[in-house]
Amino acid sequence: MRISVESDQCAGIGQCHEVDPELFPLDDDGYSAVGKDRDVPADKEEKARIGVDSCPMAALFITE
Repeated sequence: MRISVESDQCAGIGQCHEVDPELFPLDDDGYSAVGKDRDVPADKEEKARIGVDSCPMAALFITE
């Protein structure tokens, strides 16, 4: 599983970061620093789904 962010859609709300700061790091301005196609460890897949679902701007995506 991989997660990615559409940076232009991120509003810097940080709800994903609250779910798991390691999976959903923020840059110095408070916006998602996930990037494109970040690998998710198998033991963090559920947290990744919760974090992606928590984004009110729908800026985060999962690819299997």
